[in-house]
Amino acid sequence: MSEAVKIVEVVAGVLLRPNGEFFLSSRPPGKVYAGYWEFPGGKIEPGETPQQALVRELREELGIEVKTAYPWLVQVFTYPHATVRLQFFQITEWDGDPHPHEGQQFSWQMPGATKVEPILPANTPILRGLALPRVMGITHLAAEASPERFLSKLQAALDKGLRLVQLREKQLPAAQLAEWGRELVARCHAAGARVVVNAQAGVARQIGADGLHLPAADLLACTDRPDFPLVGASCHNTLELAHAARLQLDYALLGPVLPTLTHADATPLGWSGFADLLAAGYALPVFALGGLSPAQLQQARQSGGHGVALMRAAWEE
Repeated sequence: MSEAVKIVEVVAGVLLRPNGEFFLSSRPPGKVYAGYWEFPGGKIEPGETPQQALVRELREELGIEVKTAYPWLVQVFTYPHATVRLQFFQITEWDGDPHPHEGQQFSWQMPGATKVEPILPANTPILRGLALPRVMGITHLAAEASPERFLSKLQAALDKGLRLVQLREKQLPAAQLAEWGRELVARCHAAGARVVVNAQAGVARQIGADGLHLPAADLLACTDRPDFPLVGASCHNTLELAHAARLQLDYALLGPVLPTLTHADATPLGWSGFADLLAAGYALPVFALGGLSPAQLQQARQSGGHGVALMRAAWEE
């Protein structure tokens, strides 16, 4: 019988500035992968929680005191020398300025435009996740008396900063969905926002959308990641979350967290249930979904989520 692989437990901190910049440091001389860029952190010592290890490691490595840190992604990666389980935290508040206590180089980078290399390969999904907005707006064109009225609401949301939209109109025939979808994509792209289409891959390609969003049943039927630059899925349990991570999707929606009109018969997870499902750790960002508003973004992040997905609340004027 083969010997079980020993997994080294590690924490890593993603320092974030208000303008979206994130912090990378180079590995110092004498260490494995010296000169590669990474998110600062280190091994969890016996008796430490991940949060305690994060605070200690960043104090020792950078000379800063972590004040606000949100649990985020978990990545298991096998290097030639070791298999590591990296627990990433997003850090939004700290005291002090980072100093190179171990001879590192430092660099602040913008999501989607990283200019330093080489970067440790375990960080690939982390870089993708940093490029995702915190809020997804989910359409309900068919619920409006006039699609033109909804497009007006869409434009208002884009003007206020919405940068990720899911076109979800299960009641509309494909031809009508494509007709409205072209206008929606045009407006979103003009504002720098990305669009994913729920379920209908053909429509997504036809209207020039950025990607595809898989309902849970479609997700479980997939054996390979669909061929789109941006792919996400709706999830409700650990089986679906694990499959989305296995396919290396870009994000998942998890819910319903709170009671919602869209799925009135579903039992809400609550914030504790949402956090419990994410506690297993996944290498993809997870949006909280169901009965939420933008005001609950911080609660979602404290519970291990990346952000919030909103249907009605995304379009309130």
